[in-house]
Amino acid sequence: MRILGIDYGERKIGLALSDYTNTIATPLLVLDVQKLDPIVEIEKTVKEHGVGKIVVGIPINMNGTMGERVDITREFIDILKNAVDVEIVEWDERLSTKFSDRILNKAKVKGRKKKKDVIDKIAATFILQGYLDSLI
Repeated sequence: MRILGIDYGERKIGLALSDYTNTIATPLLVLDVQKLDPIVEIEKTVKEHGVGKIVVGIPINMNGTMGERVDITREFIDILKNAVDVEIVEWDERLSTKFSDRILNKAKVKGRKKKKDVIDKIAATFILQGYLDSLI
């Protein structure tokens, strides 16, 4: 059973996938919500990769409070729960995008468009890897 990590955004959704031992998270893809139905694409991904669990990043504020984005993300999770028959886990995603941006800068990825094309799947990877590390 593999685990799928999701960095939910209203325009783009990043996906990452664990290896079969649930040790290492790898960036998978970014879904453009304006071009594709993300629920349908996630359903396909679950079936295609044998996903048995989904970890969705919850955007908790730095001070630990829950803002409007948390409610929006949980609405997405509720829709997803009705579409896929796998366990869905919420995971604190604080700083995942900031760390992703830092990684891209260290990798010398230049240009705003290039960064925007990958940052969401890198953030999903950080979310998933944090969850995987907690299992050890």
